[in-house]
Amino acid sequence: MNSENHRIAVIAGSTGLVGHELLQLLQNDSTYDKVYCLVRKSSNLKHPRVTELVIDFDRIPESLSEIKSVDDIYCCLGTTIKTVGGSKEAFRKVDHDYPLALAKWGESMNAKKLLVISAMGADANSSIFYNKTKGEMENDISKLKIESITFFRPSLLIGDRKENRPGEKIGIAIAKALSFLFIGPLKNYKGIHVAKVAAAMLRASKQQVSGMAIVLSGEMNI
Repeated sequence: MNSENHRIAVIAGSTGLVGHELLQLLQNDSTYDKVYCLVRKSSNLKHPRVTELVIDFDRIPESLSEIKSVDDIYCCLGTTIKTVGGSKEAFRKVDHDYPLALAKWGESMNAKKLLVISAMGADANSSIFYNKTKGEMENDISKLKIESITFFRPSLLIGDRKENRPGEKIGIAIAKALSFLFIGPLKNYKGIHVAKVAAAMLRASKQQVSGMAIVLSGEMNI
């Protein structure tokens, strides 16, 4: 692995809400000499520390052969049932299979830290498909031999989405109006801005810890 001030990072999901915020932090953090940004199609991103790799997520690890060393892996992959046309199979591929494949690649590369976006309510035994998928993703990745694995479970994400989601906008508006109610045990269910989630991920990457950890939304919403 590289020295603490000359690390190499990989980020997947940088076009999403949290991933976009996180990429801005990573590319301006002197901790990293290089940041590999995994994308489906080029965004023509230009930054001295960032190398954008157009990959086939169905072909991990083959698509990542250009990367010879990695310290920290940030996984911000995720979609919605609506986005994938109502297909549970397609949803599971993005929210379970891809993160797991990336994590397995990280294990083979002796990555030091894996930081993954999950969700509040993640539970492999849940009767809710979304929560069950997230929980199974966490369980499967937790079995891998990576020095430090951290799952981040944000509540309702607040930020500027590219796609139009009227129902979610209403939910966010209500969550903001009632935010004063989310205190004590309910703090983990208060809406959280994506910038706070991204900042929490970067903070966690700088901590000298090992093993598996779960960071709940209330811990990030500071």
